Amino acid sequence: MLFRKRNRPRKRHRIRKLRLLALLALLGVLGLSAFTAGLMKALAAQVPVFDPAAQPIPQQNTYIYASDGHTILAVLRGDQARVLVSSEQVAPLVKQAIVAIEDKRFYEHRGVDVHAIARALWSDVTGGPVEGGSTITQQLVKNTINGSAPTVQRKLKEAMLAWRLEQKWTKDQILTAYLNTIFFGNGAYGVEEACRVYFGHSSASATAAEAAMLAGIPENPTLYDPVAHPTATRERRNLVLRQMFLQHYLDYPTYRDAIHAPMPDPEKVHLQATQTTAAPYFANYVTNQLVSSPRFGKSIYGGGYRIRTTIDLGLQRLAREAIAKELPPSIGPDAALVAIDVHTGQVVAMVGGRNYHRSQFNLAAQGERQPGSSFKPFVLAAALRDGVAPSTTFVSHPVVIDADGRTWSVSNFEDENLGTLDLSHAIAFSDNTVFAQLTDAIGPASVVGAAQAMGITTPLHSYFSIGLGAEPATPLEMARAYATLANGGFRLDSSLFGDQPNVVASVSSPQKSSPGEFTTTENTTKPIELSWLTNGNAAIEDQMLRGVIQYGTGKAAQLPGWDVAGKTGTTENYGDAWFVGFTPDLVTAVWVGYPNKLIPMTTEYHGHTVEGGTFPALIWKAFMEKALPKFVASRQYVRSSLPSASVPYASPYAVVYRNGKLELSDGSCSGATTMQFFSGSAPTARADCATGAQALAATPSGSAG
Repeated sequence: MLFRKRNRPRKRHRIRKLRLLALLALLGVLGLSAFTAGLMKALAAQVPVFDPAAQPIPQQNTYIYASDGHTILAVLRGDQARVLVSSEQVAPLVKQAIVAIEDKRFYEHRGVDVHAIARALWSDVTGGPVEGGSTITQQLVKNTINGSAPTVQRKLKEAMLAWRLEQKWTKDQILTAYLNTIFFGNGAYGVEEACRVYFGHSSASATAAEAAMLAGIPENPTLYDPVAHPTATRERRNLVLRQMFLQHYLDYPTYRDAIHAPMPDPEKVHLQATQTTAAPYFANYVTNQLVSSPRFGKSIYGGGYRIRTTIDLGLQRLAREAIAKELPPSIGPDAALVAIDVHTGQVVAMVGGRNYHRSQFNLAAQGERQPGSSFKPFVLAAALRDGVAPSTTFVSHPVVIDADGRTWSVSNFEDENLGTLDLSHAIAFSDNTVFAQLTDAIGPASVVGAAQAMGITTPLHSYFSIGLGAEPATPLEMARAYATLANGGFRLDSSLFGDQPNVVASVSSPQKSSPGEFTTTENTTKPIELSWLTNGNAAIEDQMLRGVIQYGTGKAAQLPGWDVAGKTGTTENYGDAWFVGFTPDLVTAVWVGYPNKLIPMTTEYHGHTVEGGTFPALIWKAFMEKALPKFVASRQYVRSSLPSASVPYASPYAVVYRNGKLELSDGSCSGATTMQFFSGSAPTARADCATGAQALAATPSGSAG
């Protein structure tokens, strides 16, 4: 009895201890649960509602294409070389390879794989190989927005975001986004860029061996670099292939063939060149126009745009061949050529120099050189705007023009004086003295206004010498301004870039919510009417410029069977030679000269001087006679003639240039000129010459024709 009495208290004491331990355990569980719930709540408050569409688009390459829409002219990368693709553009084998090696339960879990986490923990505890517990969804979250610092808080946040992502996106969307973001080594981000770098084709056509090699790289892009470590990369690829076979993505014959497939040729593994040889000067000009535009700016680099340009590679080839035929490098001078579609204003050919790798300076778009007599059509346009009729005559002879006490002496090429000439013959024979007198009569500021309205954007000074082409312009500007004449007086701007040459046909912008899909904006033609040309003056000037080709200085540019108008240009020291000509459908400007400095071309044309009617006219003809038939046919233009001109009746008036405009002479004005004016277009204001002389600035320069 005593023995039993002694043991009862001990039993009750043991029971009380067990109850206490149970109570403590319960409190511990409740405390841990409360702590975990509090931590999760705190994290949840820090994590916004995860909207995948709201995340920034990863950097991706911008591609500039020729007019055919598939020939790449340039690749504009940001910090990362990437091409985003849609799910349909990725071969199923690539998706299967990634899932097989990185997340075999991808289609079963909901963003967080508890089995994988437990397996990774057990491997760590037992000293087994290191295993990752992150799912593809978690890795996408980490790569996109959550950083890579290995903290518990980051992991929890990552898991929550992964779970939320799986509520919003399908598995295929998640897998495609992941494939578009991961790094595959050798500068390639995303599976599409990786396929192009390693295999030279798109991911849509990846083989089993290629898909497995790509899937094996992201774990360690340095170790599994097929160029630096081909043996390790092959072993990794074959491991991926075995997993694909074991998970029934591959049958045995495909698996057997794939493990024996060759690795990529190291010499062919590289990022695509940023500039191709198809039209490098043109591609560079397009890039500059995009970067300079407020609409795009520097975001064009890495912005993932698809730019379809206006360049016709067939015409581009013909342009290069024409220059090489008429002006081989052995002769010395270089040449630039620009061709523009008269109906759309689109630049269809641009040659900016012989060798882009030697010099990136674009002679076609950056080469501001004196255009010589090829600028005289703008003097004519200004005169027609003021109502001056082509029947107006001047005497061809050396003249001295007084400009506020300063004198400007002008003579003709080789001192050839042709007597009394009307404006039609003066432009055909490129008479300097007549055009100096015409510039004096209408005022140089009027010439500047006409040239700028028609498409010359280089700053111009209103010097008297502007009438003979002493102010600079580029071949691109000259072609565009002549296109305004050929198009009946409408300057052709673009809807996206305004008063600039039209070199972009369309811009496709990447859709934020759908990788690989784009929204396309067409760059439509925007005609700007110059009423003083569209009233019939453009047709009158076209008719006058026909004479240059038919019997004037541009006879070398004649094209039998085609209606052609144009103008030669040669600077006074033979440093620049031009020919700009057009048909109803195509306008082409050609410049010849030395690119780096002004060197007189006194013997380069078979021992004679280089003038506008020599190399430039011959290059123009060599290009146009082959390009025109192809160009007209490809665009289904109806072959036609330049419009016939209806010249209004004109009457003579004695006029003087005063106060920035033409005024009727009061009979006492020195230097008054008798000119023909269209009916109703003569000046109405009468000058009072007793108030003093006119004041105009002048800069001496000249033109040879």
